[in-house]
Amino acid sequence: MHLPNHWPYIAAAYGLTIGCSLVLGIGAALRLRRAKARLAAVESQLRHRESSAS
Repeated sequence: MHLPNHWPYIAAAYGLTIGCSLVLGIGAALRLRRAKARLAAVESQLRHRESSAS
């Protein structure tokens, strides 16, 4: 009786792990960049309001 080779399954598991990690990591980096841009916009509006109120 010949048992099937298990290396393709191991490679697929590693591939899926790396792929999912990349997708989640890139998504988090993009969300962080957008959040920083929004924060900068809000801070600049607050500075503008404070300087015009004085």
